[in-house]
Amino acid sequence: MIIVRFAPSPTGYMHIGNLRTALLNYLFALSQKKSSGEDFSFVLRMDDTDTERSKPEYEQAVYEDMRWLGIDWDRLEHQSKRLDRYHQVLEDFKQRGLVYACYETAEELEYKRRRQRARGLPPVYDRAGLKLSEEEKEKLEREGRKPHYRFMLAHKETCWDDLVRGHCSYNGAHLSDPIIMREDGTFPYMLPSVIDDVDFGITHIIRGEDHVTNTAVQIQMFEALGAKVPVFGHPPLLTGREGKLSKRLGSISSRELREQGIEPMTIASLLARLGTSDPVVVCHDWQELAGHFDLTRFGRAQPHFDTEDLFKLNPRVVRSMPLDQVNVHLKQCGETEISESFWQAISPNIDKIGDIAEWKQICFSDITFNLTQEERSFCRQIIEFLPSGDFDDTTFGSWMAIVKEKTGKKGKDLFHPIRLALTGKEQGPELKMLLPVLGREKTIRRLQG
Repeated sequence: MIIVRFAPSPTGYMHIGNLRTALLNYLFALSQKKSSGEDFSFVLRMDDTDTERSKPEYEQAVYEDMRWLGIDWDRLEHQSKRLDRYHQVLEDFKQRGLVYACYETAEELEYKRRRQRARGLPPVYDRAGLKLSEEEKEKLEREGRKPHYRFMLAHKETCWDDLVRGHCSYNGAHLSDPIIMREDGTFPYMLPSVIDDVDFGITHIIRGEDHVTNTAVQIQMFEALGAKVPVFGHPPLLTGREGKLSKRLGSISSRELREQGIEPMTIASLLARLGTSDPVVVCHDWQELAGHFDLTRFGRAQPHFDTEDLFKLNPRVVRSMPLDQVNVHLKQCGETEISESFWQAISPNIDKIGDIAEWKQICFSDITFNLTQEERSFCRQIIEFLPSGDFDDTTFGSWMAIVKEKTGKKGKDLFHPIRLALTGKEQGPELKMLLPVLGREKTIRRLQG
């Protein structure tokens, strides 16, 4: 079984970059199931150990955004509930000599890095903590210092075949031993993530390219735990107007897009191809989208995300949406369902589902629209030329043929007054499609004014 995970931090509302990570994991697993029949499981893991910035409202927003996007999870975990497990592994690593205590302050570490850069050296930690005697450690602790702990990397090549980047290799000698416990006793991201991936059986990890170096470090941690190393894929990060997308930089959140009428499958269809050379394919469900998805098609260049692309794509998604999906949306909004004929008539003029309400008001309410005296006179004149019988999509053409012959009008002089009388709009759905929706009685009443 393929097991993927999405691990958001509930420290703010999710932006489009977060959604992309969730989406790529879900689509990858779904596409593998379609191609090989191999089942999958999706794990949602809350990285909520930052107690100051993690908020319940942000966690709830993650659930809402995921459900809105149409991604469900099979397992929900919270890192804040697994601290005992992390301490257990840390103690095991201590016993095995895989971690060591360090006592530098943040300022002292930054000073070391600056000196190394000034000498043209990479800012790699010098393992000063390993050289401290027990007496020196006790002295530092009497002075009030508390240790932080680092994982000791093996100075060897660490390699993996990345689903996006191809073959990757890093030498541990060129990397700093990562801090795995801070002096205040809290755990940074690095070790808990590996422990979780092992305990939850994660087989594939798809995350942003900013984690590539982390991967070299974490592979050694997987090996230290005696675990099978997952398959990794690191697509390039999206960039926006302010550079890298992030909650702190104020990138547009998914809930803002939702409030502006952007459909989930608009986001999914765009993000499934953004970063590839392939054109966007409009899809209306995840199964269809997974059939077009291939993670290996993603390139190394950072793709630019522009919300305007969503607003351009959204009408294509909405206008081609099957009626049953449209009615599901309407029911969720407390609106009444619509008929196939009405949807076929108005859909070419809809940019978002919310636009339907206006056309329902236009077509089904008992209203008339203001026209000039000349326009109203013309509309009243042509009532007598309406074909008999029930209206269908041929009625308007037959009617106009007679009106042209009898009045000599054509083009805008012919159609503009009729459109204004029937809809109150300068532009809108094809009148041949709209006439059967309005029906004879309402058509005559609106022409009459």
